[in-house]
Amino acid sequence: MGKTEKKDIFDKIMSLPVLNIFEPFYKKYKEGLLYLFFGGLAFFLSIFLFWFMGVGVMHLNELVNNTIDWVICVAFQFFTNRTWVFDGEVDNKKDFLKQAGSFTAGRLFTLIVEDGILLIFVTLMAFPQMPVKLAATFIVIVLNYFISKLFVFKKKD
Repeated sequence: MGKTEKKDIFDKIMSLPVLNIFEPFYKKYKEGLLYLFFGGLAFFLSIFLFWFMGVGVMHLNELVNNTIDWVICVAFQFFTNRTWVFDGEVDNKKDFLKQAGSFTAGRLFTLIVEDGILLIFVTLMAFPQMPVKLAATFIVIVLNYFISKLFVFKKKD
């Protein structure tokens, strides 16, 4: 007897009348579509936080700002990626902690990449903050997908 597939909220939405015409496409590309959706939400959250804590309200240094922004966004990303994108369900606390640790390590790596981009282009070369942050965030989203897919939430065969 085969394993019954559990429907999440997005599966239920895609099976609604009118939206169900997109269901075959959605099922085929679900992981990528959900990653883009939640990555998009994380992107806008990151840009808003960066603006709010930097040029908008708090006027923090771009590297301090980016690090605070990163902590908030990583918590959001871990929850959404684990729950909806990669189906990161694990059987025990040890595996959960390993998963959370590898997720955080991957995100630390991309934080260093992003901070390096900000340091070079904003701090040292005086480029405007927001365009550099937008470009750096795009690079980080792509890197994060591959890290999550290949190392953090990889399926055990």
